[in-house]
Amino acid sequence: MRFVIIGSGRVGSRTARVLTREGHEVTLVEADEAVADRAREEGYEVIVGDGARESVLEEAGIAEADAFGALTSDLNANFAACMIAKHHGCRTVLRIDADYREGIYRKYAEEVDEIIYPERLGALGAKNALLGGNVRAIADIAQNLQVVELTVQEGSPMRGYTISELELPADATLLAFGKEGEPLAIPSPDESMEEGDRLAVLADFDVLGDVRQLIVGEAAAPAAGGA
Repeated sequence: MRFVIIGSGRVGSRTARVLTREGHEVTLVEADEAVADRAREEGYEVIVGDGARESVLEEAGIAEADAFGALTSDLNANFAACMIAKHHGCRTVLRIDADYREGIYRKYAEEVDEIIYPERLGALGAKNALLGGNVRAIADIAQNLQVVELTVQEGSPMRGYTISELELPADATLLAFGKEGEPLAIPSPDESMEEGDRLAVLADFDVLGDVRQLIVGEAAAPAAGGA
């Protein structure tokens, strides 16, 4: 998937790092040239400019992006940028800077898909919001390991199979299983995997795509897309 993120400070750069590790394409937009240079040194594609300007977002490839993250510390710029990105057909994620504003923005920013408060959620929360869909990162365990929660979909290759029949890649381990609407627990070998059931899996970044395809199926990627 392709993502455009404005703001390459602490929140934006960490979110970009998590997405890039999973094989996604990320373009950062940063107004501060020094911050932009640091992001480039880390290997990211960076456009220097005001992320609240449509011409800058177009230069960053907003028309081809699947999702857009407004992750700067400037709430007004984030809101304006999300409105532009929505016009271009992107899934939009708006960063706010204080809990008390969340209710206000949820009420008046109906066109924004997700509103996040990264100081509470962290980079994983921002990444989950950008991806949407049926895969949710729970925690980074080590540099190349992540715990993800996946929801079985109608088109899942494993739908109807039992836990004992689930063959994950070598670098992935099933940690927990939960029927739809029930909490995650230690998996029972005879439990059948049906639509809406959830699995928590510890996996190396290199095999996350295979795990996602196996459990979620073709529906793993969000439907939102750019032009």
